[in-house]
Amino acid sequence: MAAPFIATALRILALVVAAYVLIRIGKAAARRLEREMSRGAGLDVIERTKRVQTLSRILQRSLSIVVAGMALLMVLGELDIDVTPVLTGAGIAGLAIGFGAQTLVRDVISGFFLILEDQVRVGDAAVVNGQAGLVEQVNLRTIVLRDEAGTVHIVPNGEVKTLANMSKEFSYYVVTIGLGYDEEVDRAIEAMRDAGALLMDDPAFRPHILEPLEVFGIDAFEPGQLVVKGRIKTVPQKQWLVGRELRKRIARLFAERGIQMAKPFVTLRTERD
Repeated sequence: MAAPFIATALRILALVVAAYVLIRIGKAAARRLEREMSRGAGLDVIERTKRVQTLSRILQRSLSIVVAGMALLMVLGELDIDVTPVLTGAGIAGLAIGFGAQTLVRDVISGFFLILEDQVRVGDAAVVNGQAGLVEQVNLRTIVLRDEAGTVHIVPNGEVKTLANMSKEFSYYVVTIGLGYDEEVDRAIEAMRDAGALLMDDPAFRPHILEPLEVFGIDAFEPGQLVVKGRIKTVPQKQWLVGRELRKRIARLFAERGIQMAKPFVTLRTERD
């Protein structure tokens, strides 16, 4: 009597070990794929790395669920439990859940197309439904964002109405400067371009910059100031680092060349009885 019991126990143990080994192999293969796709330099590598990290995490979770489910069914078979009613009940329950959980189904379908179309990846800086943050997870059901204050925002994929990806392929930093109406605009534009050129010559910032500073010229007439706008093209997620340094250098050159930025003013009207 003990021999069949021991044989069954050994087969169950073998199934559990095999399932564990398969899951570990899948995770190791996914991590190796991430390392292989992350080799090299340039924007292509950054984009590939983001995409493969997103897909790798989803595949690891999917593999774990599938392998664990198959192992459970095989263990039930070893225990002489008829899995047909279980499968039938699971199918009926799944159908009932599908009708009752339409929001969940919508989230999963939306997440599938969001990942398939490569709209956003782990590591991207994005604005989802007006909320900005760094994408930490892209799941079939949710997107997980962490904002600059460290707060985590979880957005169901089916609730994503607007999605702005600020770090796909490349980024721009837009700089606007207010000048007084009596200031020489050409001198200011020249100083801005010189500041951009100095920034590109800096070895610490040159790898982050893709194109020189582009100055559009006067962008708007506003009360008390002329608005001059420009932009600089950077690698993804480096636009803020480059932009802050660019503003600092523009301010320094303006001070050295005596170029005055617009100053706030207040108009007072007095009336005499």
